[in-house]
Amino acid sequence: MAKRPRLRDIAEELNLTISGVSKALSGHPGISVITKQQVEEVASRLNYRPNQIASSLRSGQTKIIGVIIPSADKSFFGSIVFGMENIINQNGYSILLYQSHELPENEIKGIDTFIQSSVDGIIATMGKQTINFQHYLEVKKRNIPLVLFDTVNENIRVPTVTIDNYKGGFIAAEHLILNGYKRVAYISGLKHISIFNERLRGYVDALRKYNLDIEEDLIIYGKNTITSGYECMEKLLQLNSPPDAVVAVEDFTALGAIKALKAQKYRIPEDVGVVGFSNEGFSEHISPSLTTINQKTVEMGEVASKLFFKMRNTANPYEGEPDKIVLEPLLIVRESSVR
Repeated sequence: MAKRPRLRDIAEELNLTISGVSKALSGHPGISVITKQQVEEVASRLNYRPNQIASSLRSGQTKIIGVIIPSADKSFFGSIVFGMENIINQNGYSILLYQSHELPENEIKGIDTFIQSSVDGIIATMGKQTINFQHYLEVKKRNIPLVLFDTVNENIRVPTVTIDNYKGGFIAAEHLILNGYKRVAYISGLKHISIFNERLRGYVDALRKYNLDIEEDLIIYGKNTITSGYECMEKLLQLNSPPDAVVAVEDFTALGAIKALKAQKYRIPEDVGVVGFSNEGFSEHISPSLTTINQKTVEMGEVASKLFFKMRNTANPYEGEPDKIVLEPLLIVRESSVR
């Protein structure tokens, strides 16, 4: 394996001190233009690259932010990361991305990796299986800035950015009711996830507002997958009085519901209306196109990054009440819900 070029190699070739070479490469005003040119030429010929780890140790900053998401193959999270990069790159920082795949042990491993890598901060969304938050409390204990987005836990007491999930659930159900649907079902997610409970609460209040019965048989809990959405929809269709519309907790569940409806020859939206949540990339391209709730993912990523830099510029990042930013959801009306 070829030996990595060092500052010492450049210094020996030009008969300079290592300190002098370092200053020349950093553009120090005390180094002559000729010397700077000579150093840059040798550095280029040797393919020298600065040792970022060493530089970080000297400055006390890595200029790297660790980001934890469940999966990069969902456009929802990809769009959030895109929003983060808009702000993070502008400030001269980089992202170190870690996928948890919704597994708590992976989430813990990701946090440990970030701590060992001396990242300047962590921005994360919690996996849906996470019920123990000790690894996040360890981040706080070390005074490392931590921002949570989307799936959060208020007890950790860190800055957060979320969507108004209650309002999202409400306007999703209200939209179906205003389009003439009378028996609106709800496919929820895991019961311990607060954002899913808030969406369900919004759905319930929408039914109350329009004096529709709240039937326990029309509320079913799934696992936020296409397969689970399919199975939940099948169960709803087996009721003596099946629903004529359904709100799904997120778009993959809604896609599963649509597949189940098609398999049993139901017409969408004529027989059954469907509304999803999160505006995944596929939602406008399936047939019928899916009405859904836009969670303003790019803005969510940008706001999360701004909260990090606000903490970064504070001597004690956990002093005072943490910021809690709640974004407004937006209903995206498509073919699946308009008769």
